[in-house]
Amino acid sequence: MSSGSPDKRRKMESALNQLKKLTVVVADTGDFNAIDEYKPQDATTNPSLILAAAKMPAYQPLVDQAIKYGIAKGGTEEEQVANTMDKLFVSFGLEILKKVPGRVSTEVDARLSFDKEEMVAKALKLIALYEEAGISKERVLIKLSSTWEGIQAGKELEEKHGVHCNMTLLFSFAQAVACAEAKVTLISPFVGRILDWYKENTDRKSFEPHEDPGVISVTKIYNYYKKFGYSTVVMGASFRNSGEVKALAGCDLLTISPGLLAELSQDHSAVTAVLSVEKSKACDLEKIHLDEKAFRWQHNEDRMGVEKLSDGIRKFAADAIKLETMIKEKMLNVKNGQ
Repeated sequence: MSSGSPDKRRKMESALNQLKKLTVVVADTGDFNAIDEYKPQDATTNPSLILAAAKMPAYQPLVDQAIKYGIAKGGTEEEQVANTMDKLFVSFGLEILKKVPGRVSTEVDARLSFDKEEMVAKALKLIALYEEAGISKERVLIKLSSTWEGIQAGKELEEKHGVHCNMTLLFSFAQAVACAEAKVTLISPFVGRILDWYKENTDRKSFEPHEDPGVISVTKIYNYYKKFGYSTVVMGASFRNSGEVKALAGCDLLTISPGLLAELSQDHSAVTAVLSVEKSKACDLEKIHLDEKAFRWQHNEDRMGVEKLSDGIRKFAADAIKLETMIKEKMLNVKNGQ
């Protein structure tokens, strides 16, 4: 009898395949060699993921190619490094697009998070690099920090330039409302980083998936968007465990690290839709409007949101600086003929 059970398990679909029937599954990685196995629709990157991948020997040719491009473009050292960084981010995106049928998300430097004009200019530069490589802007999502300036940059990019934006580092309900009103394509509310904050700042150290503060936050945002018919879609991000992922089955999209994709592919428990448009219509939520003053006040009232947004910007900026330092060293070696 027992010898039959493994066969039964093999016949049951993996949690990952069940999830794909309910939600668009996205791979959250710069390591595009990790993407093949899980067949995601889209992929997302950020400065920390690109830094991690750029350190891997397999990706050195991409780094070298970007440095050659940066040097050839000329200008000051600072300009050469900036051009190399842009080229590197797009080069990773191009390789990812060979492996996913949908879109890649490429992030604008977090150090521009409070400068709307610079974010717009950087986004258009990244899109131009993709287009030079023969990739339509329809296959690219530009990631912007969900500061007030970032959200307004997203609004301008969508309205004036037809550039699709993915608003990241989103923790508070105020950020989500402002993004919906700006009519951006997609938001990435962070699940795991919200959980981290509650573990660090409250007495409670463990949460069941349905009680997880990050899951509760994304559920509320999804329900609000669907109840009031906003076009912006929700992509849950930053997961700490597969329970969080399964608790958001039915969300428009979920971006998941290769480690958790592997876990879900080995998991054969049943996955059912938790979120749905039908359920959202019955939710007791009030529609609100936020101008800049109201946004800043409401966001400021959310201590977790304020702390995690500023912390996220600092961390992404720090990793961008580490990547720049690595590029400067390699650039010097190339110029010195090493």
